[in-house]
Amino acid sequence: MTTDRIFTIAPDRPFVDDLARALLNEVANAPERLAAHRVLLPTRRACRSLREAFLRATRGRPLLLPQMTPIGDVDEDDLSLSDSDPGRLLSSGPPLDPPIGGLRRQILLARIIMADKSRNTSPERAVELAAELALLLDRIQTERIPLASIPETFPAELSAHWERVLEFLRILLAHWPDILKDEGKLDFADRRDRALGALAALWRKRPPEGPVIAAGSTGSIPATADLLKTVAELPEGAVVLPGLDQGMDEESWDLLEPSHPQWGLKTLLAKLEVERGAVRPWPGTEPRQSPRVRLLGEVTRASETTERWADMSLDMESALVGVKRIDAPSPGEEAAAVALVMRGVVETPEIRCALVTPDRGLARRVAAMLKRWNLTVDDSAGLPLSRTEAGTFFDLLSEAVADDFAPAAFLALLKHPFCLANRKRTELLRLARALEIAALRGPRPAAGLEGVARTLDKKPEMLESLLADIGSATIAFAKALSTETTPAELVRAHVEAAEALSKPDMLWSGEAGEAMSAFLGELAEATEDQPPMAGERYGPWFKSLMRRRVVRPRRGQHPRLFIRGAMEARLQSVDVMILGGLNEGTWPPSVETGPWMSRPMMRKLGFPLPERRIGLSAHDFQQAFAAPEVWLTRSTRVDGAPTTPSRWLARLENLLKGAGRPGLIQDDRHLAWAEHLDLRLKRQKTEPPAPRPPLTARPTELPVTAVETWIRDPYALYAERILNLRALEPIDADPGAADRGSIVHDVLEDFIAAHPDTLPDDAERVLIDIGKRRFERFETRPAVRAFWWPRFRRVAKWFVEAEVERRAEGWRPVAVEKTGAATIKGLVHDFTIKAKADRIDRGPDGLAVIDYKTGQVPSLKQVESGLGPQLTLEAHIAEQGGFDGLGAETVTELLYVKLSGGREPGTLQGIADNEKDAGILIAEAVAGLTRLVVRYQSADMPYLAIPRVQFLTNRRSDYDHLARVKAWEDEA
Repeated sequence: MTTDRIFTIAPDRPFVDDLARALLNEVANAPERLAAHRVLLPTRRACRSLREAFLRATRGRPLLLPQMTPIGDVDEDDLSLSDSDPGRLLSSGPPLDPPIGGLRRQILLARIIMADKSRNTSPERAVELAAELALLLDRIQTERIPLASIPETFPAELSAHWERVLEFLRILLAHWPDILKDEGKLDFADRRDRALGALAALWRKRPPEGPVIAAGSTGSIPATADLLKTVAELPEGAVVLPGLDQGMDEESWDLLEPSHPQWGLKTLLAKLEVERGAVRPWPGTEPRQSPRVRLLGEVTRASETTERWADMSLDMESALVGVKRIDAPSPGEEAAAVALVMRGVVETPEIRCALVTPDRGLARRVAAMLKRWNLTVDDSAGLPLSRTEAGTFFDLLSEAVADDFAPAAFLALLKHPFCLANRKRTELLRLARALEIAALRGPRPAAGLEGVARTLDKKPEMLESLLADIGSATIAFAKALSTETTPAELVRAHVEAAEALSKPDMLWSGEAGEAMSAFLGELAEATEDQPPMAGERYGPWFKSLMRRRVVRPRRGQHPRLFIRGAMEARLQSVDVMILGGLNEGTWPPSVETGPWMSRPMMRKLGFPLPERRIGLSAHDFQQAFAAPEVWLTRSTRVDGAPTTPSRWLARLENLLKGAGRPGLIQDDRHLAWAEHLDLRLKRQKTEPPAPRPPLTARPTELPVTAVETWIRDPYALYAERILNLRALEPIDADPGAADRGSIVHDVLEDFIAAHPDTLPDDAERVLIDIGKRRFERFETRPAVRAFWWPRFRRVAKWFVEAEVERRAEGWRPVAVEKTGAATIKGLVHDFTIKAKADRIDRGPDGLAVIDYKTGQVPSLKQVESGLGPQLTLEAHIAEQGGFDGLGAETVTELLYVKLSGGREPGTLQGIADNEKDAGILIAEAVAGLTRLVVRYQSADMPYLAIPRVQFLTNRRSDYDHLARVKAWEDEA
């Protein structure tokens, strides 16, 4: 082979810019000749980069560009290079069948997987496995492994699991060619290889007119390597290799392994039958190696020859100019530091900067950070369709309808910006907030929109109308989800519901809307002949399919800032290169074989070793590291676990250490700046709040339950009673202790009210029947039935026994859940206390005031100190004749009835069992309340937050965040 047409461009050179400059110089006197050139590049992005390089080289001057073709992701139009008969592929033989659509192939493979009854695979899992299986098919075809040979390749000693997998693959691979034939389609990898093979055969038979340059490819795909060999043999052909290391000694070259960055180029040169020394520098580039390139060669040197580091003569100062390192404590701080580096680059005109990382989490964080400065960055990996507004709307819609409009899913749908329901957005948000408070907070309502409507107390007309419109829009989709329906019908019903709730110009506009429209259209077509599926599986199935689609914005990105994956950054050149996520397992990525083949199976088939991927990743790192200014960043911990630096970073540090030099420059400025992005320069001491509302705003009446709050946390009383703030219940709340207490109170109220004088013979059964009716509202909560109901049955048995004994002593209930009030006079303003007594009994010597407790019971000490005044103040109201239907009578007993339902189902805990003791406690409670009222009838008295330090321990209030307790309690 003629070797004078094989070239290379060093890693520290701007590949596409050097390529463009040389081609322009070649046609300097006749620029129109450039249109006769054909340039073959690895990807479409590389083609775009070369076009931009021509624009930079000519400073935007109009120019006839060469024909640029991507050979890594080709289609027929790309390869129809002959002028004659353009409708037939390459004018050579019949046209190739079109490639099968990605979704169609995934759906067909998923159907085959689900047909294997031994796997019992759900639809969503089947499409995930199908996606992996499609990748395996592509790899098999890319490596030119005959499908028919696979069943005979493996030994008999496979494990039972892999034997089952192999049996499935035998069946699939035996039938897959026939399935494709019936579809009239080809797999993408198979079609690409056939097209490249046809192009190579055509050019060998009839060389094209004009120069053909294949640039930037490492020939990792066998069909691509064959085409490169053909191009190198053309009369006007040329192959330009990216970053061939011509300074490596022969011993190291001979020892290269698949994980080495030069392994792919070594394999390609062997395919081209060209010696490394025969490769020439691309015209206009320097033949000598720069210190940075030499350093890269030493860093990646074969481990068997690293002893040569001791004799290395390398200008380290020059090699490391512009190389800096950032070791961040966490991924969030790494992203902030990277964003600040990129933000700094914007200040210098014409400087271009790229973050290159395989870590998608880091890329998303950096893109989000840059938006705080209104910088929208071109991220080559794009955004998953499922994370766009259009994708989340369709996902939330299917989740809400499938879950019978459960509160959390329903609210998420209502608050999505695409949800309108035939209303203006502002009106819908107002109604959504009203519906949330009226029906969706607290315990879950009954299923469906009808259940939500029944929860509304007064049923406001506007909310009823909203629920009706949403029901009308989703009725067909809900019906489809409730039965077995074909996927195509489910998709159509899904789209109809979305369009009924939103507007077409919102759903289908912009890059995300167009991508969603294309996805849904392709999905409907791909599933047209598929059998019915259970509607309940549709949501996860739809989400799994959507997750793999990506939206790449076409406009509005910053012209000098970029985020690239390692593969997308190939051949890209910028002034400032940030290599992020340099941890082992991220860059290089961990080697994974997938669910369909084990490592030994792949080796037996003749697949390239998984380490080959590490070699390709190493080549990407080598190319990017040669930029003029390089930042190497990593996180020392991820999710709380320590990380290991990337092997290349560790190699570089070891090389520097062996040369007796300090490590890479640690530049922590950006980490320090990141810490102060959202912090005040000076922290000011926070004082507890001490509001002093005017006397006219202060309460002149309170329920007895609020008096304890007043004593323990006056600020909470201020927020609740003066500011009229109320904590909202959690959405779809699980029943809590308060709900259990309410149920028990309601049951006992019903029972005592029905039998005030004489208990029925079957009192326990009657009480349990009442409990069943009260527990019905929680029938959807298994925990209530499993834990609360058995406890209630024990409470019922104990309560009936205690009630029989108490009535035998002469006590009879005279008031149940009775409201009452009493006024303290002789103050600046009269003050009224109100109460709702759980129960008041009349006995031989007077009244007994009773309080049911399903939780903690106040101790006698707490009652005596005034911290538990509820029962004593209720007794005061009773003695004043403040309860409706009861006269003023002496209270002789104060009794707590503890109803736990545990080992000891209930207990009677009296804090006073005679007139004298009760009278003392009641008088002390009234005196304490009077003193409290007097203090707060002074305009200077503030409503302090937790005035007593002892109340800080294990204390929670709905108003702690308003009082900013966390900001000052450590200083208390």
